[in-house]
Amino acid sequence: MSPPGTAAGGGLAARRPRRLRLPLLWRLLLLLWLHAARPAQGQRAATNSSVPDVCATCHANATCQQKEGKNVCICNYGFVGNGRTHCQDKDECQIGASKICGEHTSCHNTHGSFYCICLEGYHPSNNNKIFIPNDGTYCTDIDECQVSGLCGVGGRCVNTVGSYSCYCMEGYRPENGTEFFHPAGNTVSCKAVDCGVPPSVLNAHSAPLRRTTYGSEVAYICLHGYVMESGNQTAVCNAKGQWEGADLVCKVTDCGRPPSIPNTDMIWNNISQLGSSVHYQCKKGFRSINGRNTSRCIYNGSWEIPAIICKEVDCGIPPPIQHAELMSNPSSSPGSVVQYSCQKGFEYAGGNNISVCTEEGVWVKSTLTCTVKAAIGNVSIFNKTCVKWRRSTRETNLKMVYLFHIQGRRWHQEAFFHEAVFNFTAEEETPELCLDLQAGMNYTVNITVVSPEPSRPVTVTIKTVEEEGFGNVSVFNDTCLKWRRRSGRIGVKETYLFHIQEQQGYLLKSSHETMINFTTEKENPEVCLPLPLGVNYTLTITEASTKLVLQIPITLPATEEELLSNVSIFNETCVKWQRKVARAGTKETYTFRILGRRWYQKEFSREMIFNFTTGEETPEVCLELNSGANYMVNITTASSKGTSALITIAIKTEVKEAFSNMRILNDTCLTWRRSIRSADRKEIYSFHIQGRRWYQKEFFHERAFNLTIYGQTPEVCLDLHPGTNYTVNISTGALDLSVLVSMTTPIIDPPFPEIEFVTVHGPVPALSLRKAEDRNGPISFYQVIVLPLALQSTFTCDSLAAVTFFSNATEGYVAAEFLAKDVADNMLISLGDRHYYGAFYNAPLKQGKDYCVVLRIISQWNKVRTQSCAVWAQIEDLSPTLQHMTLAGLGSVTAICLILFLSFLAARSYLHSTVQVPPAALAKGVSYETTMDAAGVGIASSFLEIESVSLL
Repeated sequence: MSPPGTAAGGGLAARRPRRLRLPLLWRLLLLLWLHAARPAQGQRAATNSSVPDVCATCHANATCQQKEGKNVCICNYGFVGNGRTHCQDKDECQIGASKICGEHTSCHNTHGSFYCICLEGYHPSNNNKIFIPNDGTYCTDIDECQVSGLCGVGGRCVNTVGSYSCYCMEGYRPENGTEFFHPAGNTVSCKAVDCGVPPSVLNAHSAPLRRTTYGSEVAYICLHGYVMESGNQTAVCNAKGQWEGADLVCKVTDCGRPPSIPNTDMIWNNISQLGSSVHYQCKKGFRSINGRNTSRCIYNGSWEIPAIICKEVDCGIPPPIQHAELMSNPSSSPGSVVQYSCQKGFEYAGGNNISVCTEEGVWVKSTLTCTVKAAIGNVSIFNKTCVKWRRSTRETNLKMVYLFHIQGRRWHQEAFFHEAVFNFTAEEETPELCLDLQAGMNYTVNITVVSPEPSRPVTVTIKTVEEEGFGNVSVFNDTCLKWRRRSGRIGVKETYLFHIQEQQGYLLKSSHETMINFTTEKENPEVCLPLPLGVNYTLTITEASTKLVLQIPITLPATEEELLSNVSIFNETCVKWQRKVARAGTKETYTFRILGRRWYQKEFSREMIFNFTTGEETPEVCLELNSGANYMVNITTASSKGTSALITIAIKTEVKEAFSNMRILNDTCLTWRRSIRSADRKEIYSFHIQGRRWYQKEFFHERAFNLTIYGQTPEVCLDLHPGTNYTVNISTGALDLSVLVSMTTPIIDPPFPEIEFVTVHGPVPALSLRKAEDRNGPISFYQVIVLPLALQSTFTCDSLAAVTFFSNATEGYVAAEFLAKDVADNMLISLGDRHYYGAFYNAPLKQGKDYCVVLRIISQWNKVRTQSCAVWAQIEDLSPTLQHMTLAGLGSVTAICLILFLSFLAARSYLHSTVQVPPAALAKGVSYETTMDAAGVGIASSFLEIESVSLL
């Protein structure tokens, strides 16, 4: 029953009232009842007043409605009955769910109504769980395959009516179950097809594999000394679990005849195998204009293309000669000769005027020299700044124009520069010209004829006289001097050398002399000299720039007795003197005031003051002075303030004094020898270290530090990385000197291999090789070593360096060797795959043997070889492979079948020989025998049973 006007998905269906319509039978019964109850005519009024109310008698599930002017009770929608005494629920679902709800549904009756639900695998078109199909709602199929990964890895989903199925894609197989499966509550899954170890190819090896499942590819490479002849270099794992496409054919490398190069002769020994070489040289009359002239037979079976190009010899244009020109324009082939002659205005000054073209394609350069014809001679200087000369041209009344270029400098005043350029015209045969030059200058004067015809220049030098260097010299305060400098030198620094000598009568005592340098730029310099009183002195002052000398006497009043005499210098930095005899044995304190400077390092200045007490008659003191400096040392006594000595000390600068006998110890240590005079004092050295590696471009190690060193032969050990080229710069702060040392540290053992140790009982697993870092030196290659398990305890990492399987298989061998550049991280290594890796054969392991597998990492650099090893795997009781087990099983089954068949033939022969068989039975037995022979398989007991039945 499909009631109209109900909403889908609302639980129980809602009711809608309708008009009451009484059936015909009910109408007739109602009329009979009214007719029987009608009273007599005289009693109508009383009877009509007792008629009951119909609507009050309606059932609870009925509705009172008026039809044809009368009230009637009608059951509500979803109920059936008379409307008054009973209205019972109507089961709409009795007619079938497909008729009332539609296809793929289930119907559910409720009190007075019903609702519909889609079956599993379907969903309502209005997306509500329950519905009443009076609004066009219907159930449609659910596409479960829209859910990603429903069938797992390698599975493909197929939607069906009300459900779905899964099957494995190409290259995958069901691990459990049938080809089509439903994963709900099932353990069936798809597993990728595995092709196993790739097949071997003659004279070739396969590249390392990461996986061997469907779609994997393996590349084959011809062995060293072989080249590809035909076939495919790649094999692919197909959906059937087989490698296909491995049909590579490798042949011995033979490059054939080397290529011909134009204009060359070939030098060849007629050998064209791998590594053979051929040389080319240009034919006579040709020369090489490019590089390499050798070709080698390389691994791909072809000769290298040489870069040599031979071109016909052509010397080209002859080289130019200054102030000369070619006399002819000949050819430029070998043997050609050209001649040169001087140009107009120039004359021959010497040399060869011929150039020859050689077979090497170059001109032999001419040595001809042409100079400008002399036009000026007999140059002389008069009146200090005037020049006169004689011209070479004898023509009279010929005006000649001369060019004067004057440059003047002062050596003591670098910033000063005087330059003048002008022309001078004269007709005289001996012209004269006075120049406007400044005093105290060195001039260079170039005179050149520019007209009517140029000539080579003539150069003269003129040195103008300087003004008087000293003026208004006076002595004040007994020991002080002052003077006035010349005006031309004001503002320019000048150094004066003071030479002080003690005077006794008319004699000068050289033992009591002092040398002092004094630099100033003042116009009126003043200087006070450390002169003891009571002595007469002769003072000589020399101006350094002009060498002008001034000598003046100085007489000082008498004072206390002299306490310092015979002052001298020894060992460059040591001072000694002699005390008065009367003072010998008495302790005296001396004050040293030291000032040091360097002329080449203006900012350098060192000043020291210290006291020295001694009772010796001839005291000695060694001073701590720097190399390359000038020192002024003033020595005074505490007991006599007027007694002093002033000395100057100049120390040379030499690198070998600071660094000598530099040596490298133990690869990372340095030692050297210091100078004798500085051996007893400390000195600060600055170290700047830089290290790089050619095999690791991003590596850079840099350090800088200071180190205070004592002793005459210091030794310093540096913290350096292994396998590195270092430059060490060592400098001294005191001397401003440095030395550069190159050091190369050796490599040490490479880092231990990072492995996952494996212990197996059975087939050999694939081992994962991890790439190591170049921390201690360049990694050169990796080796896989196989040795009996019993020899593991006696194995050393440096043994079996190049032992192959064929030379020492019983005591261990190298199964594979890989260059470091060819190793990828986590590369799979399969033991016993019968391939060559490097020069080593990866032989299959013997069954029933116990083996130990070792991974060795090797570094080689600067003729040093180091290695590190790690035990990679232990393989005990090696089991046969699946292939061997399968072959053994098939052989066993075949042997059993053969034995049973022979037994059957023997039994049949025996029965035929002992029993008389009726023809019909025999025919029947033969028919059985024929049937079994056609099958070709069976058990001996089955044949015997058939024969027994046929004989009954």
